[in-house]
Amino acid sequence: MNVFKFAMKMETDGRAFYLKQAERIESPWLKKILVELADDELKHYNIFKAMKEGKTAEYKEAEQTKIIPTLKNVFETLKEENKEYAFTADSKKIWEEALEIEKKSEEFYRDKADEVDSESRKHILNKIADEEHKHWVTLQSVIRFLDRPNHWLEDAEWSNLEDY
Repeated sequence: MNVFKFAMKMETDGRAFYLKQAERIESPWLKKILVELADDELKHYNIFKAMKEGKTAEYKEAEQTKIIPTLKNVFETLKEENKEYAFTADSKKIWEEALEIEKKSEEFYRDKADEVDSESRKHILNKIADEEHKHWVTLQSVIRFLDRPNHWLEDAEWSNLEDY
């Protein structure tokens, strides 16, 4: 299978996954993260489509993912609103599945970047791998944020308490 055709399928599947999960989430802030991830996958799809068709494809720095600033904004807003969220086992599983998808995508694009002959294609594959890594960091942060109540006693500030 052509690497770009496979990449297009990966990006289409990723986008569909994020949009499906966004429909299921009640929090508008967490939904915003998922929709932005889906939008990034569409940008990647379009780049790979151009490459598959032999057209000139380029990774434009101005169009790179804005997920990290969005994540920061979401967390700051949630902190200001002082809202609590229930993190069910089912929702944790969804975020962890997304985390695995992003990890595999990044690895795939880095591997393929080593295999292509064209420097421009190598550059694009590595840039998209970088974006997939940012997605992974984002998802890891969301999981930590939502799972924090389950680990609050493990926090270092409790280390001075004696065992019973």
